[in-house]
Amino acid sequence: MTLSDKNFAFVMHCGEMGSRWGFNRTIGQMCGLLIITKEPMTANEIADALSISRGNVSMGIKELQSWRLIKVQHIPGDRKEYYAPAGSIWDMANRVFEERKKREIDPTLSLLRDNLLEPATNDDEKFAQQQMHEIHDLLETVTKWSSELQRLSPEQLQSLMKLGSGIGKVLDFKDKILKK
Repeated sequence: MTLSDKNFAFVMHCGEMGSRWGFNRTIGQMCGLLIITKEPMTANEIADALSISRGNVSMGIKELQSWRLIKVQHIPGDRKEYYAPAGSIWDMANRVFEERKKREIDPTLSLLRDNLLEPATNDDEKFAQQQMHEIHDLLETVTKWSSELQRLSPEQLQSLMKLGSGIGKVLDFKDKILKK
């Protein structure tokens, strides 16, 4: 498989973004490739398209499966396994968010809760606990808000995002009314 210049640029960019999404460059490239390819691909086709080793593809497939971003498909009469994105772009974005929450936010909240349960023994610890409490409250609020967003349909979420700065104007108006 030969990628057009535009498609190649997209796949390479997904690789660069991979580290920002929580996985490595090759896995980002594999994910990008599968997203823009109409038909499911075999591991050998992925390796050829990206000029990477078959072993690297196998490890990447396992990682993408652990993130629940790809699915295996079988073609009748063909013993090979084919790989394709596991759902829509919205589904995949939600899964990345869920996985990052499990891997990053949840352990942080757990550590913060443990630290906040212990009483401070001096002024430095008291100050540190106040800061940790603020971090905890922020993460809890963001987590609850994002959970609510994940329950919305893609159409509802798009409508909400289109409101953009309008939400700020509504809140400003509410504040003005309540002050009077």
